[in-house]
Amino acid sequence: MPRDSVIDHDEETAGESDARLTSVFDTAADGIVVINDRGQVLAFNKACESLFGYEAADLLGRNVNRIMPTEYAAAHDQYLTNYLETGEKKIIGIGREVQGRHKDGTVFPIELSVGEASTPVGRQFIGILRDLRSRKQIEDRLARAQAQLLHMTRISALDEMGAAIAHELNQPLTAVLLYLQSVSRKAKADSSLDPFILEVIGKAVREAERASEIIQRMRQLVEKKAPERQTIDVVELARNCLEMAELGSGEGPSFLHSDFEPDLPPLQADPVQIRQILINLLRNAREAVADLPERKVILSVGKNEDRIEFRVKDNGPGVPDDLVDTLFRAFTGVKQKGVGLGLAISRSIAQNHGGDLRLENVPKGCGASFLLTLPVDPPADLSDKPLNAFSTDDHMGED
Repeated sequence: MPRDSVIDHDEETAGESDARLTSVFDTAADGIVVINDRGQVLAFNKACESLFGYEAADLLGRNVNRIMPTEYAAAHDQYLTNYLETGEKKIIGIGREVQGRHKDGTVFPIELSVGEASTPVGRQFIGILRDLRSRKQIEDRLARAQAQLLHMTRISALDEMGAAIAHELNQPLTAVLLYLQSVSRKAKADSSLDPFILEVIGKAVREAERASEIIQRMRQLVEKKAPERQTIDVVELARNCLEMAELGSGEGPSFLHSDFEPDLPPLQADPVQIRQILINLLRNAREAVADLPERKVILSVGKNEDRIEFRVKDNGPGVPDDLVDTLFRAFTGVKQKGVGLGLAISRSIAQNHGGDLRLENVPKGCGASFLLTLPVDPPADLSDKPLNAFSTDDHMGED
């Protein structure tokens, strides 16, 4: 074959290779950047332009640290020098997660793999860059889903544990009550006994009965049974809720107050679930005022046309503006001890009863006020509707 033909064939083959390389370079989904041993950009593909917001012409011949955050950029030249002098590889051929900087200053995560090539004009380094933002978002969503699953697992475990504790406590408490009643009957038959002792025994019996009633209500709250709508004495229900909300509040005079309108009609509702709403609201209010020198929480109950209104108002700091929109969404709570479901479940229960639960607008610095409304006579189509306390609609929120 003539020499000229060989040269032409070699040039044609080289041209085809260059064309293929250019096509691959510009159509690659990942960013590709080539730099020399001085850190200057020699090539910058289309994916890199989209990734960093620079056009190739903006960076060719410039230092690659322009697409790095400040902390990376300041040290990159020294890293490159150290490698050229020592040959010690810290990222070449290994790959790792680093950060890149967009033209607008946004810093974002990228996966970087670096290869090295020796050329007639010196060593060059080829970086393959993959945007990790989508993967990070998926990982974040997965982490939130796992956290929600953990919350639900905790709630289920607390249900079981609460029912077991209430059951175990009820037995010795019943025995104590029986012993006290026996002593009381014996004491009343002895006319020589000091009346003060009779009074103390009577008080002990009443406190034991009260403790037994509280445990029974606790069991009702945690036991998993079908909801039962029944006729509820509104005032009695509200007083029971205040009593349970005071448990664990510490010594000193109570700051939980009540304000009931006279002649309130009875409700047709599930007393356990309505009690669950009110206790949750009262305890939230109690926590909101816990650090104040003057604490006040009021549970008021009144009638408004065909509805009963339960209002829980406190003199605490109120709900921050940035939480108002997400207050009734599941797992968005900010309380350290909460699981992010209390208000979510509460609103769901209220709506399944044909009512609603909402945060009222109050002046700044005047605390928070939650209003639970329930129909006196619920619609007929709600009578057999299951009370889905764990609905996950957009109305659910923190505890």
